[in-house]
Amino acid sequence: MSFDTLGLEPDVLRSVHDKGYSNPTPIQEQAIPIALTGKDLIGSAQTGTGKTAAFCLPALSLLKAHNAEKSPRCLILEPTRELAGQVDDNLELYGKHLDLKVALIHGGVKYGGQEKALEEGADIVVATPGRLLDHMEKGNISLAGIEILILDEVDRMLDMGFIEDVNYMVSQCPKERQTLFFSATVPDPIKKLADTVLTDPASVELGGRRAPAETVDHAIYPVDAIQKFDLLVSMIERMDYDSVLIFTRTKIDADRITRWLKERNHPVVTMHSDRTQAERKAALEGFKSGKYEILVATDIASRGLDISGITHVINYNVPQHCEDYVHRIGRTGRAAKEGEAFTLFSTDETSFLSNIENFIGKTIPRRKWENFHYRNEPLLNSPPPRKRRNRGYSGPGTSFGRR
Repeated sequence: MSFDTLGLEPDVLRSVHDKGYSNPTPIQEQAIPIALTGKDLIGSAQTGTGKTAAFCLPALSLLKAHNAEKSPRCLILEPTRELAGQVDDNLELYGKHLDLKVALIHGGVKYGGQEKALEEGADIVVATPGRLLDHMEKGNISLAGIEILILDEVDRMLDMGFIEDVNYMVSQCPKERQTLFFSATVPDPIKKLADTVLTDPASVELGGRRAPAETVDHAIYPVDAIQKFDLLVSMIERMDYDSVLIFTRTKIDADRITRWLKERNHPVVTMHSDRTQAERKAALEGFKSGKYEILVATDIASRGLDISGITHVINYNVPQHCEDYVHRIGRTGRAAKEGEAFTLFSTDETSFLSNIENFIGKTIPRRKWENFHYRNEPLLNSPPPRKRRNRGYSGPGTSFGRR
């Protein structure tokens, strides 16, 4: 199937062709025709599959042209500034032949420019929940004219404590609207939210939400906690990479590892929530451009960010949340390219690792880094994961919403 057959607005299709795209990804191929009918949709797919365009392209096609009314007609909620900025970039790219105005609303920057964009009239508002709530309380924006509501990375918003704010914002939107709902996982709180905000939705689910991409070779490297940094340095200095994304559990660890790697003359930069928006943007752009070969980050970088060409992902710590493991290692091996993901594991993280293996239903291979001087011989044997119980939801073809 080609983009020409999906039913997109001609000016949107022209932008797609300008970019050199001809064939949609599977999530785009299935989600775009449904969204163009105005039907509610709940969708999920592995990271790196083109999900952002799957909702941006139909939204632009349905809105078509600027409305003289200043109330926004489309609201897209994202959990982080980086994801909101990425969606804004996509809207600018694909909507360049349309007369539509977009306002980007997130924290970390001053209010003035955002207030001006809202005052001048925005057809589409891309926002993070906290800053949007601030503007609502100030009376800078009304959601009474929303025709299309898009909730992206909903499970991540749940993890970050935004669900109550999201519920409130949804309640301020008209009941008669289209809602597009994207979430990598659907635990009970997300299912309840979906039941509330969606009406007889279609469902698009591609790939196992629990399964790492087949293009990623991932493995566990057992090591004493005190030797983790030494092993990390050995990996960086001896493996063949183009770019490396290192995930840490805490912001303190991210800063510390970045500092130590800089002392060893590695081109490295860090990104986490305590960095200013300007610092985060500069770090991301520098990593994308190749100025920095190594990015050290917390889970702020694990989802959705459009960073191509990452050849290696290293988990300095075993992720505490099972879903985060799949999302983290999914930053490599994208767009059918192969990638490698290493996780440094110490015995105090056994329960986290066991939960991850139960979640994905597989034992992750244990490996030894050759020619590294271990204080204690790494344990390479592990028990098989327990079989997951079927709890009766989130299965293929399941749809959620009012009947």
